[in-house]
Amino acid sequence: MPTDRGTTGVDARPAEPPGAVGGPGACATDGYGASAPGGAAVRLPAAPAPAPAPAPAPAPDAEASGAPWSDLCHALTAALAAGAARHPGMPPAVVRPLGVRDELAPGAEEFAPGAVPVGVYGHHAVVGPVPRAAGAPGCPRCLARRWQAVRAGYLRDALERGGEPRATGTPPWLAGFTVDALARLVEAAARRPGPAHRPWVWLLDLETLRVSRLPLVPDGECPACGPHRADTAEGARVTLAPAPKHAPDGFRQHPVHDYDLPLAAFVNPVTGMLGPSVAPDLASASTSSAIGAFTSRSGGYLRETYWGGHTGAYGTSVRVGVLEGLERFAGMRARARRTTVTAALDDLGDTAVDPRVTGLYSDAFHTAEPEVPRFRPDEPVTWVWGWSLRDDRPVLVPEVVAYYHAPGGLRHRFVQESSNGCASGGSLTEAVHHGLMEAVERDAFLLAWFGRARLPEIDPASSTSTATRAMVHRLEMYGYRARFFDTRITFPVPVVTAVAERLDGGPGLLCFGAGASPDPEAALAGGLCEIATDSVNLRRRTAREEHRLRRMAADFDEVRVLHDHPLLYGLPEMRPYTDFLLRDRDDADRVPLASLASGSGPGADLRDDVAACVAEITAHGFDVIVVDQTAPEQTALGLYTVKVLVPGLLPIDFGWRRQRGARMPRVRTALREAGLRADDLTPDQLNPAPHPFP
Repeated sequence: MPTDRGTTGVDARPAEPPGAVGGPGACATDGYGASAPGGAAVRLPAAPAPAPAPAPAPAPDAEASGAPWSDLCHALTAALAAGAARHPGMPPAVVRPLGVRDELAPGAEEFAPGAVPVGVYGHHAVVGPVPRAAGAPGCPRCLARRWQAVRAGYLRDALERGGEPRATGTPPWLAGFTVDALARLVEAAARRPGPAHRPWVWLLDLETLRVSRLPLVPDGECPACGPHRADTAEGARVTLAPAPKHAPDGFRQHPVHDYDLPLAAFVNPVTGMLGPSVAPDLASASTSSAIGAFTSRSGGYLRETYWGGHTGAYGTSVRVGVLEGLERFAGMRARARRTTVTAALDDLGDTAVDPRVTGLYSDAFHTAEPEVPRFRPDEPVTWVWGWSLRDDRPVLVPEVVAYYHAPGGLRHRFVQESSNGCASGGSLTEAVHHGLMEAVERDAFLLAWFGRARLPEIDPASSTSTATRAMVHRLEMYGYRARFFDTRITFPVPVVTAVAERLDGGPGLLCFGAGASPDPEAALAGGLCEIATDSVNLRRRTAREEHRLRRMAADFDEVRVLHDHPLLYGLPEMRPYTDFLLRDRDDADRVPLASLASGSGPGADLRDDVAACVAEITAHGFDVIVVDQTAPEQTALGLYTVKVLVPGLLPIDFGWRRQRGARMPRVRTALREAGLRADDLTPDQLNPAPHPFP
């Protein structure tokens, strides 16, 4: 739901200890501890211990092959079965080692039906979820997939890249008290399976016998219980239903606290779909930020995706961050939705979006990056269905444009999209509104940057928001002047570029952000939130990475990833590239914020705001296409995520060689068409420096 910036460069994942990769014993001192966020310690009733089955004698190479752990699991299963025979109420259980096979692979081994699964890894045992009806969400396979997805990179690589992980060590967990604890826990799990939409699993520390209970969010891609469906033209239909705002000055249907978002369900080191932990940014002097991360495989590497919230209270920031994490989780690739169309553009005609209109890389880029395929209209690519709001019909969109983490790595992507235009909400209408605002905001910012437009400066003192004026003063107290610029180019939607400028000219000099909204106050507040969070941290980050940043300043080709763009402008020597915007002005020339308002302003229903914006965009000859990215995990929460695509608007790219916008016709003509310059730009008039957008 929130924007996709503000978490750059912070690694919130706790480091797991080094050791032999893979296998149940590889982390006998595994870093995830005995309990998890929100997990309550549970006292189990005492009971006579079932007699453990004796462990078979190990073979000479048993440790290398992992046999002691397999033998342990067989012996524990037998011991639990013996206990169940003496206690009729105790369900059957099957114990198996975790971390010995790729649970994310399509052909991974299925689980014994009707038995309570028990997974053993290091000194931990994970019990549950209790089996339900066939196909019910939240099955043992879901747990295995979630558990693997939250592991450290070295174990995931060992399991997922065709290696042969080996178990290490000899487990001592056949003592009577450990078997007894497992038996009692299996009984407790069967009695209290948890809610159907979010079943419970139990973590037992076999060293201390401490027990924690954690919710399991069912895996929407689970091959055993996931809601798989085909991607169809009719299924892409987007109907913008009424979406009344919960507050007159807001643009949401529900407050953030109305959503069922228990932190332990989404962030924990056992089943956390959004990663193992969330960390408060205690160094931030301006906002109470919280940051987390999860990993996804892309070919041979694991991509770490950051999410976070940036509000005035840590609790609220965590909730906002979880919503942002869910949005990114949904937007990275199609989940539980099978693509059905693979064809060449030449064979599809006007039923498809032409990637040449949304932007392609230059010949020079492909020469330097030969592994990235070129788009060719006569070669088949994979498409997903979207919906044209202008024409009220289904439209095919290249999968790599609709999602920004298509499987297979670079060799399957002729462009690397970002989350531009992706947004979440409590309805499709709300999600479309925020995605559309983001697409307009990025386009306007890039047009102004590439065209070096001299934008009108806004007087922040003219804001009617006490919170806005207070934050501007707070930034000044920390040595930054907050400046704001009217960035409306083609459309009347208020767009505000925000800049935090270090008053003494030292390192950490400039921090940029932007916001767009039908309400000028909300547009300015959106940009201010970004610079308030990032600017006060920029000084130490610039100092820490100074040598690398100076190499970038000397050779812009070294600007390769998202984080490089905003960090580069922490260097004072980058200031001249921003003089077109920031050189000194007369304060009397600043415009009041209210002057950005247009028409009758925002309405009481988000559907009216969306309709007004779509009308403005289509009147200029553009289409507005919506791809529903909603993941099954969001559907259960009443959330929706969409990608809003306006073919022809400038896309934002990260990496200096990847700038598609600089090659598109609109970058040369838009400022003239808006009356902001007398003629079209020529290629040599474009800003020669990378954009500073975070």
